[in-house]
Amino acid sequence: GELPAAIEQRIERLAGRLDGLIDEPAHPSLIHGDLWTGNLLTRGDRVVALIDPAVHYAHPESELAMTTLFGTFGRAFFEHYAELVPLAPDFARRRRDLYNLVPLLVHLRLFGRSYLPSIERTLVQLGF
Repeated sequence: GELPAAIEQRIERLAGRLDGLIDEPAHPSLIHGDLWTGNLLTRGDRVVALIDPAVHYAHPESELAMTTLFGTFGRAFFEHYAELVPLAPDFARRRRDLYNLVPLLVHLRLFGRSYLPSIERTLVQLGF
């Protein structure tokens, strides 16, 4: 009941075009699934633990996208990652937002309508 019908229709149109927006990875990766700064425990400048896992196999970009949703690991993290595994050219421009739409919808369901503006912005950025 939190998702207005007009936004639901836009999401349906987006879902119908997913094949043209993302692709299957050559090899799915085992990912944490809820990786953001709030789920990192640090001591000084070292990560000492990851908490609150939602472990599953997925495109590694989905994990990277999640790191940008509520806080990021910063430019240095992404630059170093891209040295090891090049990012798709449209990751930062489009695919990141597409992957983040799912957790935004989950947060809408769990925590209420305060997530609607973020969902709306994401749909606009994706052209829907």
